[in-house]
Amino acid sequence: MTNFRSILVRLIVLCAVAVQPACAATPPNQSGTAMLMTEKQVFTTTQFETYGGEIIPEVKVGWESYGKLNDAKDNVILITHYFSGNSHAAGRYHEDDAEPGYWDAIIGPGKAIDTNKFFVISVDSLVNLSAYDPNVVTTGPATMNPETGKPYGLSFPMVTIRDFVNVQKRVLESLGISSLHAVAGPSMGSMQAQEWAATYPDWVPRMVAVIPAAQADAWTTAALEQWALPVRLDKHWNNGDYTRDNPPKDGLVAALMSITLQALHPDFFNQQGKALGYTPQEKGPLEDIHATHSIINWLRSRAEDRADLMDANHLLYLVRANQLFVAGYRGSLQEGLKNVKAKTLYLPAETDLLLMPYMAEAPHSILKSQGKNTQLSYLKGALGHLEGVADIKQKAQLLRRFLNDETE
Repeated sequence: MTNFRSILVRLIVLCAVAVQPACAATPPNQSGTAMLMTEKQVFTTTQFETYGGEIIPEVKVGWESYGKLNDAKDNVILITHYFSGNSHAAGRYHEDDAEPGYWDAIIGPGKAIDTNKFFVISVDSLVNLSAYDPNVVTTGPATMNPETGKPYGLSFPMVTIRDFVNVQKRVLESLGISSLHAVAGPSMGSMQAQEWAATYPDWVPRMVAVIPAAQADAWTTAALEQWALPVRLDKHWNNGDYTRDNPPKDGLVAALMSITLQALHPDFFNQQGKALGYTPQEKGPLEDIHATHSIINWLRSRAEDRADLMDANHLLYLVRANQLFVAGYRGSLQEGLKNVKAKTLYLPAETDLLLMPYMAEAPHSILKSQGKNTQLSYLKGALGHLEGVADIKQKAQLLRRFLNDETE
């Protein structure tokens, strides 16, 4: 659990083209094993048309990779990231980095997603939440509008999960890649993975959706709105017209607190409460309405640790992209999944209170009824939604077999 807490601090929640991609250098770490290294690359494209039909004059996104692209360019696994994440899926930028990428437990030499065999690539999303993180490259409301010389703010076009996928497709095509071995991702990454399988079926023979949702149902849409409301109610938000020097930080922190609360299970919070010495009748809250309990202070401090690197408008756009999602964008999930050719693997978490298991069971059931090759297996543990990020290694052998078309 101690290791998870360090990951939580880093994650908070859920979260020019180089022809020669970054690959795994292998300096030894202190344990004598190989350390996976990577570096951020930048992709630029112009006149990008969104799903809604608007044009973004220039799009820049970061990407990174692990392993080597083979001559046939057919050993590619695309990793699509979660809400508050980015393309740092594995490895380290420097040998002294405190933490590796979020799926380092399963990506690397000899691991479930074996970089001795596969070229693994991941791309920063449009409207990435961490717009001010030096290791993130993204285009969104905080980006300078070339026509006005000011940040886009709410004039930035609405974007969808389909648009995230289409940007990734341009990155891949710029490297001469025309098909994938597989696509896999957790949470919002599962949405992108399913969108790849539904919209570009000839690209995707294998798809892995972790802590997934195949569409935003009424419950999920309402829950996501609770993440947006604190930002909109912050007096500094000013209808999206604010400066980085005076952002709606209180609203953003409150939103991040809500996201973290929903992403974790009560068992984790109760364990954390014991570690903090939490009791219902703590002296501060008993004597002062302005004081808050130790567990609230802990939760707020984690949110504040990350808020300075994030942009409030980007959060609103990400929320809306998730609210608008239905795999395939064909009106219904049944219609949207009809074109899927991939064999699929769904990995919901039993204790997930954010994207509950039924959200994986539904697309799995539809695909099964359509005669598709689909599997479902549950992540176990007390981390709730974050089982799919912090505890993914429990499914390492299943992932290895799935990606290598092995049977038990």
